[in-house]
Amino acid sequence: MDHHCPWTNNCVSHTTFPHFVRFLLYTTLGLSLLQSFLFTRLSHLWSNLDMPSYLGPSPFQLGHMFAVLITNSITLFVLGVLLLRNLWCLSINQTTIEGWEIERHKTLLRRARQYGGYLTTPEGNKMRIRKQEFPYDIGIWSNMVQGMNSRNPINWFNPFAATPSLSSGLSFETNGFEDEGTVWPPPDPDRAYRRNATAVNADAFRYAESELNAEDTVAAFKARQAEDAVRRRRPYAGATDREEDDAELGRNEEDFTYGDDASDEVGYEEEEEELERTKGGKGREGEAAWRNSEGERLKDFGVDEDVEFYDEQDDDLPLSELIARRQAAAAAADSH
Repeated sequence: MDHHCPWTNNCVSHTTFPHFVRFLLYTTLGLSLLQSFLFTRLSHLWSNLDMPSYLGPSPFQLGHMFAVLITNSITLFVLGVLLLRNLWCLSINQTTIEGWEIERHKTLLRRARQYGGYLTTPEGNKMRIRKQEFPYDIGIWSNMVQGMNSRNPINWFNPFAATPSLSSGLSFETNGFEDEGTVWPPPDPDRAYRRNATAVNADAFRYAESELNAEDTVAAFKARQAEDAVRRRRPYAGATDREEDDAELGRNEEDFTYGDDASDEVGYEEEEEELERTKGGKGREGEAAWRNSEGERLKDFGVDEDVEFYDEQDDDLPLSELIARRQAAAAAADSH
């Protein structure tokens, strides 16, 4: 297994790798040929810029040609890089996954040098980490013969070449750099065997009140949620509500004292208490009231502004219902 190719919607493995390399090769050659045609056409147009426009391509044709040029250039670059990388992997007989394993092994070696050549497994055991050579790089020619499933170079370019058999992928020739019996990939402490251990947090602390049953516990939790929502709402009391309070109490900026002559006893406590009574005891808690461009508030449309800020029960209220409530409120006001 090398990788999954989104271009062909198939996995590139031992049996499909030769076909994948040929696919990249012929696709890159085809895109290169198209690129040469496009540059030939563009060079011809550039050399005839002084000719009348009706003798050349239409604006639509020019736009289409430049779009094809950009798309083809990007695709050709990506596939060209992918082809070169796979040819390099073929020459060293290394798959993408094996490349990751080699990088992982180098990382473990660097870590082990700091701890005397040993690393600790999740179970707490010491594991010796020693350098291992990649065993399947057997020479450039042998690597390509093995990867392309043929010793005949002409057959490497044959799009109808036979697919490697599954049995040929069960064992591979090694270079003999390591002792017989050495496994690849090298040992990894993070992948070491772990015995089945019981969870240490089986009796972890869980909030519960012994004197409450299940329903009362849920009710108490919801009550704490409501209290938290009120606490979150209070810091959002905005300047709009304060301006409304001042307007209803007949205050203006001249009534306030600033600087060293300011006093903590402003003298408006009784007025604010009266204002809270007229507002139903809500005071300044909650969000600053929303207004539209005409200065209308939600309560003008019959919407209860005193509902909890985080309660979204009226979020999906249709506009027709809002208009009906406004008309009902206006009719009730006229009747009084």
